[in-house]
Amino acid sequence: MTDPISDYLTRLRNAIKANHKVVEIPASNLKKEITKVLFDKGFILNYKFEQGENPQGIIKIALKYNPETRESAITSLQRISTPGLRKYANTGSLPRVMNGLGVAILSTSRGVITDKEARKLNVGGEVLCYVY
Repeated sequence: MTDPISDYLTRLRNAIKANHKVVEIPASNLKKEITKVLFDKGFILNYKFEQGENPQGIIKIALKYNPETRESAITSLQRISTPGLRKYANTGSLPRVMNGLGVAILSTSRGVITDKEARKLNVGGEVLCYVY
């Protein structure tokens, strides 16, 4: 597999379209950090890191839905920076997703953070994905 982050986002996207409650994803340190950001921003209900057959383990993610309309909290997941074409943003050109309603997840020197936190810390980095 050449792009594990794209695989992570695709598994989440497919689970949301199929209305699954839980999705299992092979773990890596970057995927764990992205999962923590999604949980902190309220896009997923819960998560758990478990040991599996591979050395890194698996991530179990409980997806969040509106109880009345059964709509997912995540409307869209878009991969921005790919292995063939990296997208970097400095402090002056950090993206705003849906005029501030969504988040851009960045990999910076301070760790994996959102665009809003990057503005506060005045750091730039690689734009991994947009979530709204």
